[in-house]
Amino acid sequence: MIPYSPPLADMRFALDELAGLPQIAQLPGCEQASADLVDAVLDEAAKLARDVLAPLNDVGDRERARLENGVVRTPSGFKDAYRRYAEGGWNALPFEPEHGGQGLPVALSTAILEMWNSANMGFALCPLLNIGAVELLQAHGSDEQKRIYLAKMVSGEWTGTMNLTEPQAGSDVGALRTRAVKDGDHYRISGQKIFITYGDHDFTANIVHMVLARLPDAPPGTKGISLFLVPKFLVKPDGSPGERNDIRTVSLEHKLGIHASPTCVLAFGDNGGAVGWLVGEENRGIECMFTMMNSARLNVGLQGVAIAERAYQQARDFARQRIQGKPIGAKTALPIVHHPDIRRMLLAMKAQIEAMRGLAYITAGMIDHARHEPQPETRAAAQRRVDLLIPVVKAWSTDLGVEIASLGVQVHGGMGYIEETGAVQHLRDARINPIYEGTNGIQANDLLGRKLMRDRGEAARDFIAEMRLIDRFLEMQRDAAFATIRTHLAPAIGALSSATDWVVDNWDVDPARTIAGAVPYLKLFGTVAGGWVLARAALAAQSRLDRRDGEPGFNAAKISTAAFYAEQSLPPRRRRAGPGGTRRRDDHGVRPRPALGEPVRPDHCDHMVQVANSETALALACELRSSRPDSASGFSLVLDEFVRARVDAQPGTNSGDIELGMGFGDIDLHDAGAFSSHGNRPFVIVGKASGSHDLADIIMQRDQFHGSCTLIAVNWRKPPRPPCLNSRPTGCETVTRKCST
Repeated sequence: MIPYSPPLADMRFALDELAGLPQIAQLPGCEQASADLVDAVLDEAAKLARDVLAPLNDVGDRERARLENGVVRTPSGFKDAYRRYAEGGWNALPFEPEHGGQGLPVALSTAILEMWNSANMGFALCPLLNIGAVELLQAHGSDEQKRIYLAKMVSGEWTGTMNLTEPQAGSDVGALRTRAVKDGDHYRISGQKIFITYGDHDFTANIVHMVLARLPDAPPGTKGISLFLVPKFLVKPDGSPGERNDIRTVSLEHKLGIHASPTCVLAFGDNGGAVGWLVGEENRGIECMFTMMNSARLNVGLQGVAIAERAYQQARDFARQRIQGKPIGAKTALPIVHHPDIRRMLLAMKAQIEAMRGLAYITAGMIDHARHEPQPETRAAAQRRVDLLIPVVKAWSTDLGVEIASLGVQVHGGMGYIEETGAVQHLRDARINPIYEGTNGIQANDLLGRKLMRDRGEAARDFIAEMRLIDRFLEMQRDAAFATIRTHLAPAIGALSSATDWVVDNWDVDPARTIAGAVPYLKLFGTVAGGWVLARAALAAQSRLDRRDGEPGFNAAKISTAAFYAEQSLPPRRRRAGPGGTRRRDDHGVRPRPALGEPVRPDHCDHMVQVANSETALALACELRSSRPDSASGFSLVLDEFVRARVDAQPGTNSGDIELGMGFGDIDLHDAGAFSSHGNRPFVIVGKASGSHDLADIIMQRDQFHGSCTLIAVNWRKPPRPPCLNSRPTGCETVTRKCST
């Protein structure tokens, strides 16, 4: 197996430019995350991952965890590696200082966790589950539970697990039968759990199980589930492990991959009942467990990134060494990395990894904002974004992790199918990620049924509106790569917007039919968000090039990678026939024109923004004008009759003055010469989205537009909440801004 080298430059770029770690470090409680400290932490973590954990990856795969006389033994070297991991303070990195944690940002700890999982996923599963257990206790544990357990779990002296699944209750958690009977100040737990990752091991002196069980009088389904803390060893008054609890490891599962990780079948209560303590309230266990599950889902998504990175490095380095044939145009045999198709596969792997990593780091950074922002409303907005993105990160990244690991085998050719090369281990290890912590179908259902429909798409539309804003900055760039990104990204965002509207509109009518498209919708969401992430990365890289900051080749590669992703991964611009058989574009890629009175579609103009009312539309037009570097020369603003009437009806406002001040003036809408006389300046058209003959007539003149065309559509049937402006540019004083909250 080819050695692993943590991609520190890519990680640091994603942390700084995408997750916004320098800004996070300004938040209360995150001040210690200085640039020097971040560099030192990343460097030291890279050493442990590269020199200690990665060499054990193949060992763990071959030796496997084993059960000997009722005791679980981990593969050779794993126990010592965990000791070095815990003694180095790595387990405490993201946790609160009051419990012995280091209090560093989640964004930073996410990058560290990526290294552990790339180096040795079978090892990294133990601390991954412990993170969720610690966060669960911090949020829902009693003061006594925190006093006894948290410090040791934070330090890594003890570890935590999650116990949900039973033989008859897999994804259907509500079908579980494990029982809990009150016995004084504690409960007696009896039942069997399966698929318990690191349910037993030889790393630590104690293991703290978080167990879902049902009280005798509990209501059926998930509303009758409670959560219990059940330690492997009962704790003595001095805090040390005491008598063995009534928990037995029945067997270890025989798995396709992650052989080093002991996946246990645990029996509780064979001899009278395991002693456990209630966490939170009775019959509210599933709510408490979701704290742990959401943490695990984000981190499992990160595993998809990590295993893809390891598979990519394996394939890339093999391709640089393996000589097979003469590439086209070469006179001698060269390493296969010179063959075009190999280069295509490697670049596809790299581009998708950078998109996944960026989205995962952005989500982790939003967790920091949700925890540390001073204003409650800002924290709440950040948490809404986290809730929206977690199922996308989990499902999209793990699906791609499998695809990329499979591509890694393909790059090796026949050698990849042989275990000795190591490529196939990554594919076997990756395959579990789309399954556990909620299958990816469940993640897609969660995205639609919970995250999208709980606010009728508001959080999703806010995110889509934010993605749309990047277009203006792409338009300013001179490099042709940005034109490529822009050409593919804008219609892809439009496709996601249309799909979101369709889901919201059809959910109440036919939820079963709507949710049948959940997985494709999530894939579209992730793919488009990945394009936006890489577009942001490309803009940041160009800014660095302009400032001569950093290695030019590295920054230039970010731009090329984003352009490649836009061309190869984003949805194609040309679409199938829509309602009535009308094509969205003709065979030459020309945009269609609306018929008079036909509802306006996003592809009738270069860009389309949907807003609620005329005042919002004009304020947004002013914002666009103020954001352009050539704003001194203005741009051409065209208002249809509907908007003009609405504006003129307000005291002290005059639509003609607004148009004239922004570069147009009162014209005959049928006069094509008036449009062409405005040269290459961009056009912004504001009008009613449907039923407006006037607006359709304006767009029908678009062949005369030499600049770009942006349509601000007013009175959309279900408009998103528009972003509020912080200030009003000069020349727009007459516009009354109204923002809904």
